[in-house]
Amino acid sequence: MPPEEKLKHVDSRAQTLADNQQFDSCIQDLVRCVALTRLVYGEGHLKVAQAHARLAKAYLQFKGWGMQAQEHSALARELLPFCSPNFTSRDERLQVLTCLLSIHLTQGGAALLTAESCYLKAEQIPEELRRQGGITEEEKMKTELEISTCLSRVYQRQDRPEEALSQCEKSLQLLKGRGKPEESCSVYRDMAAIEQAQRRLDNAIEHLSKAHAIAVSQIPGGLDGAHISHSLALVLSTAAEPHHNDSASHYFEQSLSAYENSVGPQDAAFLTVQDDFCRFLLLNGQQERCVEIQRLSLAPKKSTFGDLSAEVADTLQLLGGVEMTQGRIKQAHRTMRKCLEIQSIMYGPQHKKTKTTQKTVDMLARAPEVAERQSRQGGGTTRPPLCAVTPSYSKEGNSNTADS
Repeated sequence: MPPEEKLKHVDSRAQTLADNQQFDSCIQDLVRCVALTRLVYGEGHLKVAQAHARLAKAYLQFKGWGMQAQEHSALARELLPFCSPNFTSRDERLQVLTCLLSIHLTQGGAALLTAESCYLKAEQIPEELRRQGGITEEEKMKTELEISTCLSRVYQRQDRPEEALSQCEKSLQLLKGRGKPEESCSVYRDMAAIEQAQRRLDNAIEHLSKAHAIAVSQIPGGLDGAHISHSLALVLSTAAEPHHNDSASHYFEQSLSAYENSVGPQDAAFLTVQDDFCRFLLLNGQQERCVEIQRLSLAPKKSTFGDLSAEVADTLQLLGGVEMTQGRIKQAHRTMRKCLEIQSIMYGPQHKKTKTTQKTVDMLARAPEVAERQSRQGGGTTRPPLCAVTPSYSKEGNSNTADS
């Protein structure tokens, strides 16, 4: 097969692989495209710069490999001045501008220190491309939105919140009247995260409320609304004003209802919100309701995460703590021993979580009602969990592990 035909074949196959999300194979074909393009067109041709730019974008987008993306976008940038210095045709100029835009966007995504500069350079190109007829107004808006979103995230990483918010406002202006509510919702969520990081909770609540209104108007009871309701509940629950508590409880329950209807009560997302709700209840003096929910959550947590999981251990620890505050010492001792056994197996006896729980179990074991029961059963001290006795499961696998 002649190189020209092979290039067309490999190029087409790379696009098909990308569409099918076979990213490793796609990148392999894009590497072949660079070599074949150089063979067919020569080292200084615009097509070679485009091939490098396309490979750089794939490395960043599909694999997150910033170093390789930087390397190939730099090679593309170096080639551009030699491709057609005089821009002899309108079509050629459009191709150069499009390639340059791709290079700046990729370099901005791959670099941290120079990201702002790359995106600001990219910002100058879409309008020129539109004037030259290289892209439509819709494509220009989409590119400008990508740039403003990326700049906002760069400014967030650099702890420049006001500039990050300014880029979000720019994104909202670009989206105004475009009929893209899901993208506006995403921008409001970004703004809420920025405000929350600055401890400006009222502003965060305002942005999340706008995002929530958009989400529930699009798909009532959907997953986006459930996620935003959870975020709203968490922010409201940390706000100092007492009147926010009722709203926080409302959004927790709304989120739980949406997740339960969408993915079911055994889904990890539902169980995560449920745990956050229980912590909120505990902080607001609703111990009985918290305990009831946590006890009912044990079975689905064991099913979803496994009997020996951090989620089950944390639930037992919370239940044991509440039982201690209620004066139910014997029950607290049993619950904390179960927690200790899981933590010992998961983390080992020397882990700080295990050691803290061990101290609690030892303290509870010295209580008269627990000590008396253990004495009647013929053991004067708290028996250690299985893992603490036989960490290698080798010699004493038959140690007594029944609950006291």
